[in-house]
Amino acid sequence: MAKKQRPKYIFVVGGVMSSVGKGVAAASIGKVLQSRGYRVANLKADMYVNLDAGTIRPAEHGEVFVGEDGIEADQDLGNYERFTNQVSTAADYITTGQVYAEVIRRERNLEYGGEDVEVYPDIPKEIIRRIEQCQKKNKSEITIIEYGGTVGEYQLLPFLEAARMMKARNPEGVYFVLVSYLPMPALLGEQKSKPTQQAIINLHSAGINPDFVICRSELPATPDIKRTISNVCSLPVERIVSAPDVYSIYDIPVSFENQNFGATLLQAMGLKAKKRDLRDWLALADKIRKTKKQVKIGIVGKYFNLKSCKDTYISVIESINHAAWSEGRRANIVWLEAEKYEKDRRKIKELDVFDGIIVPGGFGARGTEGMILAANYARLNKIPYFGLCLGMQIMTISYARNMAGLKRANSTEFDANTPHPVIATMEDQVEKIKNKDYGATMRLGAYPCVLKNRSIAAQAYGKKQISERHRHRYEVNNDYVERLEKAGLVFSGKYQSGNLMEISELPKEVHPFYLGTQFHPEFKSRPLDPHPLFIEFIKAAIG
Repeated sequence: MAKKQRPKYIFVVGGVMSSVGKGVAAASIGKVLQSRGYRVANLKADMYVNLDAGTIRPAEHGEVFVGEDGIEADQDLGNYERFTNQVSTAADYITTGQVYAEVIRRERNLEYGGEDVEVYPDIPKEIIRRIEQCQKKNKSEITIIEYGGTVGEYQLLPFLEAARMMKARNPEGVYFVLVSYLPMPALLGEQKSKPTQQAIINLHSAGINPDFVICRSELPATPDIKRTISNVCSLPVERIVSAPDVYSIYDIPVSFENQNFGATLLQAMGLKAKKRDLRDWLALADKIRKTKKQVKIGIVGKYFNLKSCKDTYISVIESINHAAWSEGRRANIVWLEAEKYEKDRRKIKELDVFDGIIVPGGFGARGTEGMILAANYARLNKIPYFGLCLGMQIMTISYARNMAGLKRANSTEFDANTPHPVIATMEDQVEKIKNKDYGATMRLGAYPCVLKNRSIAAQAYGKKQISERHRHRYEVNNDYVERLEKAGLVFSGKYQSGNLMEISELPKEVHPFYLGTQFHPEFKSRPLDPHPLFIEFIKAAIG
């Protein structure tokens, strides 16, 4: 009887600087190993003391990605899902806060048997337990663990120690990939490896030697640079992988495959490829590069001046791209600051040049009056409009004011004294808001939704019942549903157990596409399987 293969673990750590693509590198490693027949899982470990990403401003940390079970996590889980199609849950996400909270809980419950509890070894042991829990939940043959931040940072030390301990007890089962940036000063005109060498030395100081180095840079790593780095970490030169800037992030697995990274990685782990099939991904990358016709999409929001819009709305951007590519178009996305419409209503006419408008999710009153103006302008001028979470609430408020005769209609989130709270706090959220119980208390995760026959939503999905992920505290007030429907707004999707309005739309004979969802469809879109509602939106925009 053949001996069962023990699980393998790959730790992906950063060197020199963060935000150079460690997340998509980890996701791409997962994709390449999948294409060779292995069951993979991706896990993200973040160093902050927050229990999850839910209380961090999007402008501070980027998008909060919601998993199937409601975990509010780092945006990299979205990359993992889009590349490998795995379903993210709490088991795929670790923070320092979670680790310490669990260790303290166990200490309070005398689960350490009266022993003193210390940072070493108890914190690394809890990190290891969670990594192994991820592997068991996913039944993965290879688990890829991405560490946030970079080597040399103080807060990363317990996580590096956990990885070192795993390597010490299982030398043939644990491997390390360093993703490091190669700067190229403009005045010198050549790549420099010294910062990466320093990162390798920092990794050595934690008792770890990288098995692979991925060199991030604007241009491919030169042979001289590869040889230098291979000498520093005593690795064959083929384990130094070039990762230059690419046309799209979906080119990265193709780039890795062209360098035979997957085969070399499996060989290092003592594994053989069960198959080799990246054809669908190669075709996608080729199609993306060849697509030239554009569809112009305006995103009306309010987190544009604080941090990169690409981080704040990454799942929305990728969902637009997926749908556009599937329809033979390249999305030209323009960011539109909602507040400028409040200051000067004449500027709303700039929406005329767009093929479609999206109002994405968000919180707070700032900019919402400008979004309401944009929703009404899109309705009047037959511009395809897609509202996501907050965007559905915005279009409902706009419709109530302009078509149902509710002149001061609003959300209680924006105006607690509105005479017509067409959007109101969910019943189970009232006490939580009153008690300032904000962390992980919203309506989170996947819920079923029943669709109305012959609606745009039902035609898009091609089925009666769906399941989508949520992240909100406010909802359409059922006291106003009948009045809004009489005015022509169709609530085409409902969560029947709680009688919650999930989708609102106008019929096609009234508007080419005027639809909003209380859920976040962007979390389930994939490059090879675009979300049906985004496809319908893009079709309307092209039309």
